[in-house]
This record gives sequence, structure tokens and C-alpha cells, in this order.
Amino acid sequence: MVLEGMDKFGGLKHLFVTIFMSQLAIFVVTPAMPDVTMMLLCPAQDECSLAIYLSGFQQAIVGIGLVVMMPIIGNLSDVYGRKALLTVPLTLAIIPPVILAYRRTKKFYYVYYVLRTLTGMICDGGIQCVALAYVADHMSQAKRASAIGILAGVGSAAFVCGTLADHFLSTSQIFLVATIASTIAVVYMQIFLEHTARVEEYPIEEQPILRNNEMEDTELDCETANNIKVFNRVPSLKDIIFFLRKSPTFSLAASVAFLNSFAEGGEQAPFQYFLKARFHFKKDNFADVMLIANICSATSQLLLMPMLAPLIGEEVLLCLGLITGFTNLLIDSIARKIWIPYTAALLPIFTSLVKPSIQSIVSKQIGPSEQGIAQGCISSISSIANILSPFIYSPLTALFLSGKPPFRYPGFSILCVGLAWLIAVIPSAMIKVITLISRQ
Repeated sequence: MVLEGMDKFGGLKHLFVTIFMSQLAIFVVTPAMPDVTMMLLCPAQDECSLAIYLSGFQQAIVGIGLVVMMPIIGNLSDVYGRKALLTVPLTLAIIPPVILAYRRTKKFYYVYYVLRTLTGMICDGGIQCVALAYVADHMSQAKRASAIGILAGVGSAAFVCGTLADHFLSTSQIFLVATIASTIAVVYMQIFLEHTARVEEYPIEEQPILRNNEMEDTELDCETANNIKVFNRVPSLKDIIFFLRKSPTFSLAASVAFLNSFAEGGEQAPFQYFLKARFHFKKDNFADVMLIANICSATSQLLLMPMLAPLIGEEVLLCLGLITGFTNLLIDSIARKIWIPYTAALLPIFTSLVKPSIQSIVSKQIGPSEQGIAQGCISSISSIANILSPFIYSPLTALFLSGKPPFRYPGFSILCVGLAWLIAVIPSAMIKVITLISRQ
């Protein structure tokens, strides 16, 4: 039924297959990495500070790299075409799993670690950034929200499949499957994915919002993106700020994206430590909760968003998802029974609509020749939030789970994570107001 629904999106089905295979390669490896790291760096030990520090350092470095690289990759895809730029991160993603598929020793792990860190600066956000721009190239505004929702659902479905496959594969098979899936993604894309026009091939009425700084501000019309010169150089920070300031809707969407990623970043490790301390969760418990959440996310993104977005608009879905995200963590923060986190894991059926709704709103504010840099800017802003959130939420979680908290509320840090979603409702409501005014 899902595949039949995809038929109306034409050539995007080849993009969906490409993204599914590339994401499957990532998610089949993810659950196995903690055990592999511990086995190679700290054999026969239950705790390993080195592994924790290396993981944190890698996350920070990749995040910093994404902040710099996402606008550049997005802009280059505007200039040289989506397929050409999508080839780069997909090809680079093949390299790291090949290392551990060949041999798993301490030396090979460090080679993998360095290559995974370097390629992650391009691959972790680059694939999604260019894929979103490709969707915008091929979909009208009326169908764009549905297509972006399906793209997100494909990623969630890949997570579910990868996590399930991990239970049936040996360690050596996991990295081999990841290598094969990554290779299939590149080959499939080269054979079937259509080429998209470069910036200079777009008609003059569809050229970008962003222009050289010497152009007069009074000549700008950022909401319609008409009659503007081509922006075909590497974007500077000044250019990105200029881009954000010229579209109120884009700026509000960027603030929602920041707060959403801030909450998502704080929800990861702190939430797991909270569940472990509160309900003595183990690996299987975490896996069950994650599977429930991602099955709900995939169902919502593949089915609900294509149905609801044309009816009520992605602005309403955005508000609904943010409120649901806060509600989810509020319930978890006061939970006293172990079944409550499992039940609350059903709420991502709405929370998972936040990110594709933001991406759809952003894509509608600009012309086709700047879709790449726009999505790159949003990815860059989201990466900044992911870098910052652990520095706030991790110490807060440790404080309230310690023996001497300021007051008795073990879930207070989880509530604070949810507050980021609640605060994001304010700019999301302003987006709705601006949209209603523009339609009158």
C-alpha cells in the first residue's frame, strides 16, 4: 500500500530506495558499536571510560564539521546538481564499515574511528540535506510536505529494519551487510536516479533569494524568490545570516529547528540514564522502547503526514508535534511504573512530524535553485543545538539522579528537555499566523 502511495510521487521512488539502503547501512551498525568498542578497547571489562570519551569526542567533532559543511554541500548541490553532490557522501559512507568488515583489532578500530569521524562530517547530514533539495526539485508545493514526510518515514523504516536485523546477524556479518547496503545505494542511485538541473539551468523567474551583498536591500522579495541573481560561491557566515534575516518565516523555522534539535540532543543519553536509574533499564529494554518509538514514527511519516498535511497544513502538524513531544517527556518525568515509558513511546507518532514539517515549510520559502543551501542552513543550525544540549542536560541529569539533588524530582532534567519543545510552540504558532496572513 505504501509503495502504491509512492507512485504519485513519480521519480522519487528511486530516491527513497537509495535513502533506505544508505540509512540501513548506518542503523544496522549503530546498535553493535558499543559492544565492538568495548571488546576492542577494554576487553573483559564492564565499564570503559576511554570508550565514553572517544564517543563523546567523535560526536562533538562530527557536529562541528556538520555546522561548517552543511551549507557548503547544500549550496554546491544548487550549483552542480543534486545527483553529483549526493554521490559524494554516499560513496564516502562505504569506507568505514569496510575496515571492520575486513578485520576487528585495536589498530583497525582506530583507523575506523578516524575515518568514521572524517566522513561523518559530510555523510551524517549531507545525504539528508541533498535528498530534501531533490524532493523540492521534483514536487510542487502542494505535494512537498507529503513527499518530505515519506522521506523521513523511509529513514525511520530503515532504523526499524536495521535494529531488527542486528538481532540475527553476527558481528562480522553486520559490517559486511553495512558495506553491501552502502554500495547498493551508490550503484542504484547512479543507474536510476534522475539528474536535476543546475542553478544556471533554471529560468530567471525561479532564481534564488540570496544575492551578492552589494545588491540593494530594497530590491529584495524574499518570500517570492523572483528575479534574483545566482548565488554560486561557497557561503560565508555573513551570507547565511543575511539569508536568515530576509525571510521572517525562514527565521522562525530556523528557531524551531534549533529548539527541536536541542530537545532531541538532550533526550538521548540523559533520558537513557534516567530510565536506567529510575526503572533499572537494560539493553533489551532500551531496544524495545526505541523500536516502539520508531515503528510509530515510520507509520506516521509514511501514512499520516501524506494524509494530514494537505488537509490541515504542516504548520498545524508542527505545533501538534511539539506539544506532543513536551507531553511525552512530562509523562516520563513523573512516571512511577515501568510500563509508562513503553506507553509514552507511542507518542512519537506525532512528535516525528516536527522535523519533516520544518523542512517542508523551509522549502516553500525559497526558489528551486536555493533548496540545497536552505536545507543546509537548517541542518547546520540543528547541529549547533545537538552540540550544545549535552553540556546542559547531562550535568543536570547527573545532579538530579545523584544522592544530593537540590530537590526531590529525579525526572526534572527530563522535564527541562521537554520544555525546549514547549518553548518552540511560540515561534511555530507565529509561522501559522504569517501563513494565514499571506493567504488572505
